[in-house]
Amino acid sequence: QMQLVESGGDLVQPGGSLRLSCAASGSIFSTYTLHWYRQAPGKQREWVATIGRATNYADSVEGRFTISRDNAKNTAYLQMNSLKLEDTAVYYCNARRYDENYWGKGTQVTVAS
Repeated sequence: QMQLVESGGDLVQPGGSLRLSCAASGSIFSTYTLHWYRQAPGKQREWVATIGRATNYADSVEGRFTISRDNAKNTAYLQMNSLKLEDTAVYYCNARRYDENYWGKGTQVTVAS
């Protein structure tokens, strides 16, 4: 079993930056592929970024967001720069390994002027 806890969400102005964290416990963190997803009000949850053997990003965040991880701290990060109004959403951390699939409860990011 793995537990994931996201943090770092906040209210930020357009053009601003935030760094989200995903703290993991309960299993061998380094063996999991980590993903960030987000869900805006009234919309389906969408994939944002992945870090495994490589990093991948949704087109909507490519060049603005950076996913990273510190296996020694059992933590993944999502650095978000040049935030836009449309980045407003609840951001979720997801960890997967074979048939295991874990989710955190999310952290709210609101971009507003």
